[in-house]
Amino acid sequence: MHTAARAGVAFTAVAVLALTGCAAGASPDTEPTQDEAAPGFLAVSDDAFDGGGELTVQVDYDTAEASGLDPQGAATARSWMLEGLSYETLTTIDENLDVAPSLATSWETPSDTEYVFTLADDAVFSNGRPMVADDVVGSLQRLLDTPTTWTGQLGPVASIEATGDLEVTVTLSEPYAPFLAALANTPAAVLPMAEIESGAVDITKEMVGTGPLVATAHRQDEEWTFEPNEHHPDVASLGFSTLTIDIVGDEATRAAALRDGSADFAVLNSIDSAELLANAKDVTVVGQRNTDFHYLMINSLTGDPALQDQDVRFAINSAIDRDAINELAFGGSTSATGITPAGLPDACAAEDLPSAAHDVAAAKAVIDKVGGLDLDLVVYTDEPVLAQIAQVMQQNLAEIGVTVEIQQVDFATYSATVYGDPADFDLALSWFAGYADPAMVTTWWNPEVAGFSAVFMQGSDELDGLITEGYSTEPGTARAGVFTDLCALADEQSEMVPLVLRPSTLGWNTASLSPTLSSDEGYGNFLRHITEFRAS
Repeated sequence: MHTAARAGVAFTAVAVLALTGCAAGASPDTEPTQDEAAPGFLAVSDDAFDGGGELTVQVDYDTAEASGLDPQGAATARSWMLEGLSYETLTTIDENLDVAPSLATSWETPSDTEYVFTLADDAVFSNGRPMVADDVVGSLQRLLDTPTTWTGQLGPVASIEATGDLEVTVTLSEPYAPFLAALANTPAAVLPMAEIESGAVDITKEMVGTGPLVATAHRQDEEWTFEPNEHHPDVASLGFSTLTIDIVGDEATRAAALRDGSADFAVLNSIDSAELLANAKDVTVVGQRNTDFHYLMINSLTGDPALQDQDVRFAINSAIDRDAINELAFGGSTSATGITPAGLPDACAAEDLPSAAHDVAAAKAVIDKVGGLDLDLVVYTDEPVLAQIAQVMQQNLAEIGVTVEIQQVDFATYSATVYGDPADFDLALSWFAGYADPAMVTTWWNPEVAGFSAVFMQGSDELDGLITEGYSTEPGTARAGVFTDLCALADEQSEMVPLVLRPSTLGWNTASLSPTLSSDEGYGNFLRHITEFRAS
């Protein structure tokens, strides 16, 4: 049995961390600190800090998805984080990336295909109605019946039943190792099913969840406003009165807002921002480790015809210098990875991948046979590090006879270009959340299940078979062997190419905010511990 209290992490000390900085493209003297204030945490909120004020957070971009505000349709980590402020899931992850209780206070596994969840008795939707077992059953069934990006992550669910007033039993048709970790993400949130089914709530336009906050206003690409959910068990201890999330695309502007106090907290993305803030006495900048990773998409369907050739794609893959990307774009603060994120149990070793040999001469010979290539490489402007990675790759690929034109566009244009049908690009850079179980992110290499990758990726039956085998194999040596084979095959096919892990650079104004931040994150949610933040 797994059991724990629903209350968040609480500490009595505030983390005072040294501000450091680094310039991309140079040997850094310093970089955003990853020193821990407590085991598993970069910062811990101080109960003595004068809380109760308005909290302002600045982020780089908003999300505008066809599903509106429906969390089950959310397909990006930014949506998961924003909607996760209002919604809760059966499970969550702790500071060690281990699955932990949330709306399910405990669970038992009578067999390797059966999960019996005991539900919290204090969970109340923001409309004032207590959550019941039928909400859990209906929410998960809705996700299965109306497939979205996240549906495939739930695995082979055979049945979902209410087996008590506060008990739900989920039965799988076969073992599926990442099931509990898949329940920990916002698309698996528990929804007010009675109101949805009656039409009293349109979940695509109104967020009604059991989470700590309620969205009271939203102006796309400008601002979100959240207020406390008066029915949440943590509402009395919430350390701020309101939360405003400002959408500010320019990173220098976000850094300046931390300096002048107009923002309490900001995502900075680039390690360069630490240097910009080096002389700001009231600003702390940290680097949060992630299982997230940057990857390259090579369009084998509608890109340059030469990219339909696996040998050509592998030549491009093997010419990319991950060490150079790490040093020049991240100041040496990250590392190369395969599909299964480096650092997670059973993950494959990036240095053992076929492309790791970095045989430039062999890659050039392949490209010479097709007479050289002229390709576009699409990145979006909201994350400056993508352009830095692109520049390193541009230089790498020039060595093998591939001329790369970097196209920097806004996020909306990027989404239409890369994920539209048909996709209209040769190469593109993005990043995946790496989650807490290494089998989960492998799902996206099966285009039939992933959906979004079907417009630019062929996939293969052999690769799909290894992905499925990774799901059903118990953690340990045998699963590690499956992942080694899976990573190697995907590396050879070179349609989506993992590059390096993606650390998050985060900053806050120490005069106005005392936050709690975990050292590691797996679902792109740097506001995971928002109920612990204290703003003056």
